Amino acid sequence: MTLAQDGLPPLREVVAAFDLSPKKSLGQNFLFDLNLTGRIARAAGPLDGVAVVEIGPGPGGLTRALLAHGAKKVIAVERDARCLAALQAIAAHWPGRLDIVEADALSLEARLLVDKAGRAPIRICANLPYNVATALLVRWLEAEPWPPFYERLTLMFQREVALRIVATPAERADYGRLAVLAGWRTKARILFDVPAAAFTPPPKVTSSVVELVPRAEPAACDLRLLSGLTQAAFGQRRKMLRQSLKSFAASLRVASSDLLVAAGVDETRRAEEVDVDGFVALARAAEKIHQSH
Repeated sequence: MTLAQDGLPPLREVVAAFDLSPKKSLGQNFLFDLNLTGRIARAAGPLDGVAVVEIGPGPGGLTRALLAHGAKKVIAVERDARCLAALQAIAAHWPGRLDIVEADALSLEARLLVDKAGRAPIRICANLPYNVATALLVRWLEAEPWPPFYERLTLMFQREVALRIVATPAERADYGRLAVLAGWRTKARILFDVPAAAFTPPPKVTSSVVELVPRAEPAACDLRLLSGLTQAAFGQRRKMLRQSLKSFAASLRVASSDLLVAAGVDETRRAEEVDVDGFVALARAAEKIHQSH
């Protein structure tokens, strides 16, 4: 058996040895190119002394790159039991530095990750399973308390999702609730694209690696109200806000036009025309109205 630069077998041999054919039902697309996994690991920044949380490691290509690039510890969260033996082989090669957690990341409590990291700062770096990528990101963006338990996210998404994360009202087609949450609480940017041919099996779309760095002090507003506002506004994005926010405003026992006036937002605007500051102003106005009743 040939060995890669890190002293472990090439990933294609690992997949064959453990019969790890990617499962579409789990959103799995494996990366075999160690140069590419190394680039993703480097994008997560200097890793000395850092605990890296990886979601969906699969056969461990990115896991190996994170360890090779100096992560103090990698906490690999994998729900596919078929992959555990391959990950355990990596753990044996890097004693004490790989912690394997068999779990669904969507139901995993942040406290467990913090406990496993010890006193090390946490970064999340992952080639996320496509079918849960957006749900995981929203969960991390809505983490409480804030600043969150992690200091940086370096994540791979389908490019169309990546564009939705970094969009502004200037990119109306992509701008939505995800962009508002990401723009409010983080500084987000696309680092680089990854062609479909880099994956096995190749998806039908290009992927992008996105960096999200939490803002220490996002503009103050109630997360619950901001979340509800954006859901209502973008749920009827073709309608003017005075119409799309009717139900939301009614829950506060106020007319949508009065809410918009209080926030200083033109009631004839549509959601895609309102920037992050505008939604924050709406959330603040909603909170004042709620407190006054």
